[in-house]
Amino acid sequence: MGVIDVVCPHCESMDGVVKNGKADSGLQRYLCKCSFQLDFVYNANKAGTHERIKDMAMNGLGVRDMDRVLGISPTIIISHLKNWCRRM
Repeated sequence: MGVIDVVCPHCESMDGVVKNGKADSGLQRYLCKCSFQLDFVYNANKAGTHERIKDMAMNGLGVRDMDRVLGISPTIIISHLKNWCRRM
């Protein structure tokens, strides 16, 4: 059995990271200053997805094209794009 060093994505510390139960998907949750997971079942929750949606939109891909490439619901893609436009 191996040991996995878990680093908090928010404060980038390994010191205060403890296990914090399991998500509904059965994957392990961790807790530091806030709760986080290392793995996700659904592609929309993975790190970097929002940036990929922005890049694809800036290169002229449509919502359905992004849906096919990323494996994410068109509704989620549209909500990412709406939130991105509000922040600008």
